[in-house]
Formats: sequence, C-alpha cells, structure tokens
Amino acid sequence: MPLFEVATTSHIRIACVSDENAARAFAEEHYPSEEIVRVSHRPRDAWVISKKLLGISGSSDVCSTARDCLSKAQGDKLHAVRLYMQSTGTDLEGARKAIETNMVRGW
Repeated sequence: MPLFEVATTSHIRIACVSDENAARAFAEEHYPSEEIVRVSHRPRDAWVISKKLLGISGSSDVCSTARDCLSKAQGDKLHAVRLYMQSTGTDLEGARKAIETNMVRGW
C-alpha cells in the first residue's frame, strides 16, 4: 500500500492508505480541527527525515538521550528539557524539540 504525506497546520503525518482521498479522510478523522495544507504521494515504501535539516549534527543518539532525560525527569517535560540542555549543551529550542518529539513517540 502506498504512503502519503499529509501536512496540516500543526502536524506532518504519514498514512499508509490506498489513495489521496483516503489520506485526506485519515487526517480529517484523527485531526478534525486542523486544516490540511498538503497531501503528497511518497514514491517509495520508506520515510526519511534529514537530521541536518532538523539541526542535528554529530554522532550522538538524540532520541536515546531525550528518552533518558524523560526517564530521569519521570515524564516532567520542563525538567526533561533542562536535563537535555545540561547533558548536550543544546539551546532551549533544540532541547524542547528533542523532548517533545520523543514524548509524542510514546515515552
């Protein structure tokens, strides 16, 4: 089944659906308050996110570090952001993105 990238005002999600209409229906069902900005067919069965584009450089495992900070903070986002900043030297915005991304992923 093909992959579709569905961008809304607040999220970019990947849907494994049969066509563009099904991708739109998926977004409307799960995020009804968000406006669909773009729907595009992904040409392959893989999804790639550029670390460089996200501002991640070096060989550190950002997700592992963020999850470790979340664990130490017992799920407290603000404390986890502080721990992440302290352990990586990242600025506030970068730390917030790393922590929030890993909270969404199901810490």
